[in-house]
Amino acid sequence: MLHVVLYQPEIPPNTGNVIRLCANTGCTLHLIQPLGFSLDDAKLRRAGLDYLDWAKVVQHGSMAEFRQRTVPGRLFTVSTQNPTPYTMPGYRFHDAFVYGPETRGLPVALRDSVPIPQRITIPMAPNSRSLNLSNAVSIVVYEAWRQLGFAGQNT
Repeated sequence: MLHVVLYQPEIPPNTGNVIRLCANTGCTLHLIQPLGFSLDDAKLRRAGLDYLDWAKVVQHGSMAEFRQRTVPGRLFTVSTQNPTPYTMPGYRFHDAFVYGPETRGLPVALRDSVPIPQRITIPMAPNSRSLNLSNAVSIVVYEAWRQLGFAGQNT
């Protein structure tokens, strides 16, 4: 299916919400260390309910380790600093979407390590700073899944 990559996430409820999203869409969630919490954090559990048992969650010590172990189809970086609206690419199975930590966003080198068409952004009103991480993940995942015909959905 698709891969969601949270690079050094900091806020447990956001990751809990993403766990729930991945469990319900069939995406694999990859957490790139260091994490700002532990996976048994009560706030993460509360936001993710019991979905941690239903989601495929993989931890990686670094982005390089993720790339070696996973080998995604294509890597897309998601940032307010990127030029390409998230609706422009034609997504494929096994694509991966990389999101940065809530307080810092993706490091420039990581953000710019992919071709420009794979540097995607979610349009916002002028003078906006950013969306909540779990909301941003939802927007992009559902667009990619829609393009893939909601493959694997439970009807």
